[in-house]
Amino acid sequence: MQNKPTVFLDYASTTPVDPEVVEAMMPYFTEYFGNSSSIHKFGQQAEAALENSRHTVAEIIAARPSEIVFTSCGSESDNLALRGVALAERKNRGASHILISPVEHHAVSNTALQLQDLHGFNVEYLPVDQFGIVDPDDVKKYLRPETAIVSVIHANNEIGSINPVQEIGEVCQSHGVPFHTDSVQGAAHLPINVDTLNVDLMSIGAHKFYGPKGVGALYIREGTPIIPELTGGGQENNLRAGTHNTPYIVGLAKAFQLTQVNAQERHAHYDLLRKRIINHILSEIPSARLTGHPDQRLPNHTSFVFQGVDGNTLLMMLDAAGFACSSGSACKTGDPEPSDVLLALGIPRDWALGSLRVTVGQQTTFNEIEDFLNVVPDLIHQVRELISI
Repeated sequence: MQNKPTVFLDYASTTPVDPEVVEAMMPYFTEYFGNSSSIHKFGQQAEAALENSRHTVAEIIAARPSEIVFTSCGSESDNLALRGVALAERKNRGASHILISPVEHHAVSNTALQLQDLHGFNVEYLPVDQFGIVDPDDVKKYLRPETAIVSVIHANNEIGSINPVQEIGEVCQSHGVPFHTDSVQGAAHLPINVDTLNVDLMSIGAHKFYGPKGVGALYIREGTPIIPELTGGGQENNLRAGTHNTPYIVGLAKAFQLTQVNAQERHAHYDLLRKRIINHILSEIPSARLTGHPDQRLPNHTSFVFQGVDGNTLLMMLDAAGFACSSGSACKTGDPEPSDVLLALGIPRDWALGSLRVTVGQQTTFNEIEDFLNVVPDLIHQVRELISI
């Protein structure tokens, strides 16, 4: 199997750039290379591309172009949302309470903890059920007059579960508290309408939907209190200083547009592959458990825990066999400690150490999945034997 090309089954970590996206980006590296802040013709060309991209993203999510701020990635968008709103709300009304779920991406959870450690905010965690989903009624219970911001992930990167963002947003709106959702995973697969979802801030990242790495966006509803975290020039309505990465912004807009156009076809393909993976692994491998909600999950996402398995050893053996998978968040790969997300679901530590995430993409074939399913039961058996020695 060493002579066979490695099958990529880690599309939740990143995606290859769509050829149409590459084609759209290329002129802005060479022909239209100007700085969008410059007044001359070269700058005007870049600015036109920038604003056209802003209009494209805004139209897709039913927002105003002025509500779109381009960033370097989803993590930066999360940082700007959490830190920018929390500090603004404390300045404006003395709010010092941050409410998040325990299954957030670290771009949210670590930002919240830094605000607590360095700036004196009080971070509180919402309960989640066995699938990692937040109950909107719990949001209502946990809100305080001094809550500065609520942040609940749209679709979880590790376990695929989709949160009831619309209902959580209704609760926050009724209490006048800014609500942010990390939709870096969700925007790649789910319909996004910021008014329907009742969100005040929403983060996306291009490389999750066949766009380039190194560019993201943050939706900020008009009137939401927020201060810049990156200061300098007046770019992005004075909220994100720095020379615009015009080629990548063009790529983000094109990739996001293609995601919407091709959604139905892609989802039908993903759903068949996902069901095949889940059914086979749960039926053929003893002491295996699906993590995340069985139905309310991303269409391309499967994730499991196995008792008596070391997840990192399993990943290395899968890689040697020609399959690139993950143990959860790409940011945690190689960490010998169990995932915070899995522990928050109440999964025992000895199970949580044996996690596996398998995510498919538009390039994934049925034959590739069958090849994967033919080897994974034996590999897990081998890992268990190694551990028991």
